[in-house]
Amino acid sequence: MSKLLNKTVKTYLAYCHRMLKNSIESPFETQEKVFQKLITNFKNTKYGKKHDIRHVKNQVDYRKAYPVVNYEDLKPFIERMMKGESDVLIGGSVRFFSKSSGTTSDKSKYIPVTRTNLYKNHIKSAWDSLALFYHKKPAAQLFHRKSLLISGSLSHLPEYPKAIIGDISAIMTKNMPSIGRSFYTPDIETAMLSDWDEKIKRITNQVGNQDVAMFGGVPTWLLVTFRELLKKYNKNNLLEIWPNLEGYLHGGVGFGPYIDQFKELVPSKDFIYQEIYNASEGFVAAQISPDDDGMLLFTEHGIFYEFMPVEEYGKEVPLTVGLKDVVVGKNYALVMSTTGGLWRYLIGDTIQFTHLNPYHIKITGRLKHYMNAFGEEVIVDNSDKAIACAAEKTNAIVNDYTAAPVYFTEDSNGAHEWLIEFEKEPDDFNSFITELDNELKNINSDYEAKRHKSIALRLPIVHRLKKGTFTEWLRSKGKLGGQHKIPRLSNERIMLEEILSIKNIGNI
Repeated sequence: MSKLLNKTVKTYLAYCHRMLKNSIESPFETQEKVFQKLITNFKNTKYGKKHDIRHVKNQVDYRKAYPVVNYEDLKPFIERMMKGESDVLIGGSVRFFSKSSGTTSDKSKYIPVTRTNLYKNHIKSAWDSLALFYHKKPAAQLFHRKSLLISGSLSHLPEYPKAIIGDISAIMTKNMPSIGRSFYTPDIETAMLSDWDEKIKRITNQVGNQDVAMFGGVPTWLLVTFRELLKKYNKNNLLEIWPNLEGYLHGGVGFGPYIDQFKELVPSKDFIYQEIYNASEGFVAAQISPDDDGMLLFTEHGIFYEFMPVEEYGKEVPLTVGLKDVVVGKNYALVMSTTGGLWRYLIGDTIQFTHLNPYHIKITGRLKHYMNAFGEEVIVDNSDKAIACAAEKTNAIVNDYTAAPVYFTEDSNGAHEWLIEFEKEPDDFNSFITELDNELKNINSDYEAKRHKSIALRLPIVHRLKKGTFTEWLRSKGKLGGQHKIPRLSNERIMLEEILSIKNIGNI
């Protein structure tokens, strides 16, 4: 039975790969089909009627009739959907909502996940990603063994009792057919745990004696889990526990800072790393080959794409272009219309095309400065509020600041490192750090999760700078005066290290 099932799965993956030719060979045609289906299904929605969807016949009409929006614009409609109202942004009602990092005014975003969006986008794209993996490594034995997936959890909010809320990974796991669960570990009960201490403990107890061939998840949590696993079994690397490891599907954060650590964990030249782009809003792309830094854009998976040149961001009526008009190497903000009810939605990610035939993309960052080395997605609005709160509570005055991540090492978890110039020093510097940390937890649920019991992120590292340090750095860069400012947040350490090297620094 097992051999027959595995053979069937491989046959299906071969079919998936053949179907991907539409995204590769006919991207314009597939995008037009997706667009027409979306518009047809959109006609009877309250949001569609508000913008007179009846007069929209083509993509040009659509861009004229509908504004580019963000979460704040759609939030009132999404809240109505979470209360159980039907036909708001999409036909029918929606049960599942993917919890994502918050906006400038909210701790979390709640993205509608319809049945069509779940199965025709997220799950279909997951299968297609595996199909690409098998095409690269046809001798792989993933379905003869287990795949380790570390997902989030599901919950309810008292004000929205009809809505089921959780990470998109948890929603996908919850809706996985029982026959599919046999290929994955840990068990469903463990996978759905919200207590990460208990979850990691149970995972390490379960998976050590299993034959794992692949793992998937955000690097942060995997590193935490693998450290505990190696400690429990007194092993030096994962191959000593799982000798048949073949690959890792990764996404969510930039993988560059983690690659060396994973190569130590899996010292094998045959091990394949495959990047995927699966956001709460939609599964966008997957890497065809580990030798290609771009990912194949999925053009027929229920998402209609527009691309906004980043210089258009902030304009009242920003220009967007379709797939036919993009160019290699230019930074675009990604705009989506989806079967989940997002219409001309500015997701916040910036991308570049690395290849046009077929269309390959890579993620280049966010529209605004941010820190997302560990999946925490701290934006400047978060840090500004946290700094202000900490200063107020400790009677301090802050002139300026910047922050960047400290990445995982073999001996310690990650952290955020802050450089702060004070006009007035806080009454108690340690209290300032505590208040900064607590306020970030209060306003950003992803940071809060990573800081829980310091599982992934330890207490922030804060340096007090002598007055004039930032000015000196700007002067050294020829950026003194005018509109030049210290970037508040960065996902890279280059600037922070440069400032730290200036001799007039006062370390705590």
